[in-house]
Amino acid sequence: MTPLQDIVAEADRVLQAARTADVPVRLLGGLAIERHLGDATPLALRRGYEDIDLATPKGRAHDVGDVLKGVGYTPDAEFNTLNGARRMIFGDPEHRWKVDVFVGVFEMCHSIPITDRLGADTATIPLAELLLTKLQVVELNEKDRRDLVALLLGVPIGDRDAGEINGRFIAKLLANDWGLWRTTRLNLDRVHDGVADYQLTENERQRVHRRCDALWALIEAEPKSWSWRIRDLVGERKRWYQVPEEV
Repeated sequence: MTPLQDIVAEADRVLQAARTADVPVRLLGGLAIERHLGDATPLALRRGYEDIDLATPKGRAHDVGDVLKGVGYTPDAEFNTLNGARRMIFGDPEHRWKVDVFVGVFEMCHSIPITDRLGADTATIPLAELLLTKLQVVELNEKDRRDLVALLLGVPIGDRDAGEINGRFIAKLLANDWGLWRTTRLNLDRVHDGVADYQLTENERQRVHRRCDALWALIEAEPKSWSWRIRDLVGERKRWYQVPEEV
């Protein structure tokens, strides 16, 4: 069972192996966006991929490890022993693909519950959660900004999961998390202003602007929790995000 040279096809192979073993696994990251958008992504926003990012619910990490070893991947024994309850890493020495498995939640600058609604899609985490894994990056790099622009260009904001980014779900989540709300505001502004840097049509740029505005309108309209309001009094005087550890 040798990993394929084409990482998109390889991600499909891994997903199929997990389905065959009846192990709940979904894609996230750039390959998940590729899965939804494919050739609809403008050339100016396309990029290469080096990692396969997966999500699985708590309690299934061991099963995912068995699937990955069965299709040719080697576990990072030290990392997985220390972090396996929330995250695991596997490698493919031949093609240098890395598989990053997030267990239960996605924890980087902020914590995103990415496995509570896996039934919304058969291949990827829901589009709302997928967008949030990019919006939660405080030090947004070019790769993540490109992914955000592509996703907001390709998928409308709505109130359901099928074919839309569920803005109401995002708004409810942020109404209880001031830190994630603040970083989301920061990054929607970056996308809104930065879309001009890409070779897109004026219609495409305006579509991204409208969707940024539509999502923020839903977020602002959602009543905020007591804990959100208390944290708002402190504001940016206290750091509102975690600094992700280097792997």
